[in-house]
Amino acid sequence: MTEAIESAELHGQPVLKLQTPDGAVALVSLFGGQVLSWRPAGGSERLYLSPLAVFDGRTALRGGVPVCFPQFAACGPLPKHGFARNRPWTLVAQRSGPDFVLVTLRLTDDDATRALWPHAFVAELSVGIGGGRLDLELEVDNPGDASFQFTAALHTYLQVREVEATRIEGLRGLEYRDSADGDALKRETAISVTVEDEVDRIYHNAPATLLVREDQRSLGIHAENFPDVVVWNPWEHKCAALPDMPADGFRRMLCVEAGAIRQPVELAPGASWWGRQTLVAL
Repeated sequence: MTEAIESAELHGQPVLKLQTPDGAVALVSLFGGQVLSWRPAGGSERLYLSPLAVFDGRTALRGGVPVCFPQFAACGPLPKHGFARNRPWTLVAQRSGPDFVLVTLRLTDDDATRALWPHAFVAELSVGIGGGRLDLELEVDNPGDASFQFTAALHTYLQVREVEATRIEGLRGLEYRDSADGDALKRETAISVTVEDEVDRIYHNAPATLLVREDQRSLGIHAENFPDVVVWNPWEHKCAALPDMPADGFRRMLCVEAGAIRQPVELAPGASWWGRQTLVAL
């Protein structure tokens, strides 16, 4: 009988393989606390992992679902996207049943994180699969004696068959910051957002549910307590400049990311915050 949760290695780095009786499978890297692969039951791969991702235990992994914490992108003084995606996480809980598998990974402050960001914290990422669902929950606790602020995102790389044939529904009417156009504030007018050039947008006050449509399949994205959503594709020229992406990689990926970005989260001593994102294969 196949174990529901197995310890394994991918390119020399430790990962957890999650598998449900109905055939759903996910790979979760302990480096970065990062989901690298997800195949819903009876379906094909839904997350993009670059074939040139660097598995050296130091470099952030290109693809899957990196955890951006305690800073999204360059929105602050820390290294881009913070440090959570470059740190080893620890498995602290695991459960399985007839139709689900769930693991929880934890990251806490240490000398290296405090040298960058002088705060005590506990971050936990719970990853659950079953049927056609991938459930992610990021929780942050403040065990210290002073408040702190952070921004965060689940930097989800979706695998698509052809990015130009992919449509995102549910963003019409939202204000967004266009990072590909000098951070100009704009308003979305399209019924379906498509990618025909570089796209790097942060949509504010996003609805709870979005739909990503391809010609033969769709994906529902449901977020809770993440008020922003990021849509990113580097397109041809910027993709070519990324050493850990193939030149045509931009055609096979589209990032649609749940985030808390425009308004940083302020966490008082002893307080907790959480945000959830669920992907549903349709």
